[in-house]
Amino acid sequence: MLVSPSGPTRPERVARGIELLTGWGLRPLLAPNAYARQGYFAGADALRAADLNAAFADPEVRGVLCTRGGYGAQRIVDDIDMAAVRRDPKVVAGFSDITALQLALWRGARLATVHGPGAAWLDERTPPGSAESLRSALMATDPIVVKRVETEETAPVTVPGTATGPLIGGNLSLIVSTVGTPDFPDLRGAILLVEDVSEAPYKVDRMLTHLRRAGALDGVAGVAVGQFTDCADGWPVTVSDVLAERLGDLGVPVLGGLPIGHGTGQLTVPVGTLATIDADAGVLTVSPGVT
Repeated sequence: MLVSPSGPTRPERVARGIELLTGWGLRPLLAPNAYARQGYFAGADALRAADLNAAFADPEVRGVLCTRGGYGAQRIVDDIDMAAVRRDPKVVAGFSDITALQLALWRGARLATVHGPGAAWLDERTPPGSAESLRSALMATDPIVVKRVETEETAPVTVPGTATGPLIGGNLSLIVSTVGTPDFPDLRGAILLVEDVSEAPYKVDRMLTHLRRAGALDGVAGVAVGQFTDCADGWPVTVSDVLAERLGDLGVPVLGGLPIGHGTGQLTVPVGTLATIDADAGVLTVSPGVT
């Protein structure tokens, strides 16, 4: 079922997503309010929550694919029927604002989810390699392997070493927004995944400093750094400078340059499953999120 828990989506992009999913042998169904619109939301909070809960409760639905991010998931996560999620776990895919939903599902049901493109597909940003990566994460049980791309802006953000733990996180802004809520995850022993878009370097600094001061990074096993897209602000400090400075002294391995996030060529990874980062080899290996 294709749902819109956050911002309003574009039908023409969803049509392209439906074409892809159908080509994989899946049977995509639009949630009743998938194309709803109310201001910067895909419909009223009650409608968006109802679509999610209907998907979680329907035994015919085996996967829940969010059309896009935007904003709004945090407003409805407290209305999710977690008992239904626990009774019938199913794959949930999305990223960006959907990080709020994924963190809530991890807290409420220990549900591993999938951090990848939404069903509102844009071929220019997510070419065939991105499509195959999403298909594999949704439909195959092989480990997911993502390699550092040297041309990614965050590639220099690296601290040598290896670490293993559950891969937790996603969009940095949404992770920070859960601090102080029941959904903020315990990162002790975890590999923290971070990515973001349109956040100036000083804002990235502020968010990482907030996590440090809150003690949220105490005991983290390692950090996987994805794409920080359109994050320049005209100052002579890059977002990679900030990431390296704020993450480099944690005493744990850090692997940057991963094509995970809002940039071109986005790849898909499960979150909530066991992962290993090898910063020396430039490889992130993640256990599958489906069985």
